[in-house]
Amino acid sequence: MEELDSADLPAPVPGPGQLLVRLQAAALNPVDQVLITGAMREALPVRHPFVPGVDVSGVVEAVGAGATRFRVGDPVIAWNGVPSGALAEYVLINDAPSASRRPAELTPAQGAALPTGALTAAALLDLTNVAEGASVLVVGATGGVGSYAVQLAKRAGLTVLATGRSGDRDFLARLGADHVLDYRSVNVAEEAHRLVPGGVDAVLDLANAGPGLAATAAAAKDGGQLVSSLGGPPAFERGVTAAYGGTTTPEGRLDALAAQAAKGELRIEIDSEYPFDQARQALLDFTAKHVRGKIAVVF
Repeated sequence: MEELDSADLPAPVPGPGQLLVRLQAAALNPVDQVLITGAMREALPVRHPFVPGVDVSGVVEAVGAGATRFRVGDPVIAWNGVPSGALAEYVLINDAPSASRRPAELTPAQGAALPTGALTAAALLDLTNVAEGASVLVVGATGGVGSYAVQLAKRAGLTVLATGRSGDRDFLARLGADHVLDYRSVNVAEEAHRLVPGGVDAVLDLANAGPGLAATAAAAKDGGQLVSSLGGPPAFERGVTAAYGGTTTPEGRLDALAAQAAKGELRIEIDSEYPFDQARQALLDFTAKHVRGKIAVVF
């Protein structure tokens, strides 16, 4: 991370099906850290040097051949895949369901803070395959994905248990958590079983990976489920099954999430904003601080 630097690069040119976007804001995600450090170079190979950033919010500057959904001047948001280069003045995005028109009710920073977090949360909740009235434990609930997962789970009619720190209680309750578990002072699995006798129907773990998932899988009921974006074993003790996934962009989903946010039905939590000339510091702080929601870089 200490080797981060800024540089002047030529403006990209949109190819077929692409849009050139002049950035107004970008948001940071854990994948940025992973790509920068090469921590998952085998699964996510990236040639260095590269421009990080996958959350885009800006204005269409030019339209490539065959791109028909947007016009020059349209405000847009996008989840841009890995890597995409959103921490730059200009970026190319695809004219695809991964992009949406930014509602006028959302600021550029709010627009940037929506795509990755909300799309990933929705995709992972799909994997839990639980019905209204079920219970879910969200581990890592204060982060960029977790803050949306809590809200979407509550809107789906689930009883939501959420992990955080003692100071996060009001924040998580505001998002819709029915119970907040302070992971620094209680055994999360034991507390989940106390609050939901027999265990929760599903655990959505956004913080742990591999063998570390066993501790939170213990919060699920016998035959329950654990869902994670970080990967791990196929099953756990007591018949608890596992499902792993990440960001997906079904047709219309980002449009719907943006509309919900515009109507105030989905909160966009921004921990802090940094000007573009402090993007390096934003990335360094992102690795070091306890973040509630998202960190945005504004242009």
